[in-house]
Amino acid sequence: MSSPPRGQRPRAARDQLTAQLEPVVAEAVAALGFDLELLDVATAGRRRVVRVVVDSDDGVGLDEIAAASRAVSAALDARDDVLAGPYTLEVTSPGVDRPLTRPRHWRRARLRLVRARLADGGELLGRVGDTDADGVTLLVDGQLRRLEYEDVAKAVVEVEFRQPPAAELALLEHGGAGGSTEPDGTTGDEEESR
Repeated sequence: MSSPPRGQRPRAARDQLTAQLEPVVAEAVAALGFDLELLDVATAGRRRVVRVVVDSDDGVGLDEIAAASRAVSAALDARDDVLAGPYTLEVTSPGVDRPLTRPRHWRRARLRLVRARLADGGELLGRVGDTDADGVTLLVDGQLRRLEYEDVAKAVVEVEFRQPPAAELALLEHGGAGGSTEPDGTTGDEEESR
């Protein structure tokens, strides 16, 4: 009988362990009003390292991280049969370089500058406006543009060291002088010529 290729067995065991713990950890952080963004269980010597990333619409501060750490620790201790030994727990919030992969990530990035690589190979740099389950309105080069999530290959928030321009924020808040945004990026205020 041949053994599995090197690295395949530990990865499968790690994935199974994560799958067993994820509902327990997700429930513990949800009770505090947070979303579980990532659960990763790795081995470091004789210990396991359990890394948990949480977030919420209001952001996550140090006090919230401490509360989440206590809740996750209690939940993991209650499932000691799964971890079966000592572990190190790391609870954190997502970094600014976290990819925007879910509608809630885009919603939380409202008014932030985002760089998006498109599925067709193009790239956009725009400020995030309104979002829904299917897409987002971006302010790109002074124009509002609708972007469907399925058309995005990768998107990340750009770090800004200055306040966003007031004119850009006003456009996003008021939808370009109060008009609705059409899928092609124009506003619905234009009059039809006869």
